[in-house]
Amino acid sequence: MSAKRVREYVKILPKTIAGIEDARQLVRSSGSVGANDIEAEESLSKKDFLTRIKISRKEAKESQYRLELIDVRKDAINERDALIQEAGELTKIFGSIVQKSKQFFISYFRF
Repeated sequence: MSAKRVREYVKILPKTIAGIEDARQLVRSSGSVGANDIEAEESLSKKDFLTRIKISRKEAKESQYRLELIDVRKDAINERDALIQEAGELTKIFGSIVQKSKQFFISYFRF
């Protein structure tokens, strides 16, 4: 679920109050996934890395939720469903990174 694909997708959403607000929140959360992933790669500490990955996971979950709320035309359902699936996969990936990082830190600091 790239932020770029989401930005293209929201262009076709209905221009209702709910559609505009859902689009705004979706653009924000999807952009935050990538931004925090980049920040994690550039982190200066293990704690900062984990924090950024957790934020990416949280934002991917929010993006998935926002996508599920959106009521779209029938011709846009496939794209929405693909984005929902990708957000779910990212959530699982980030969750796995968190778990493995915690296990690594625990075993690394035991002497």
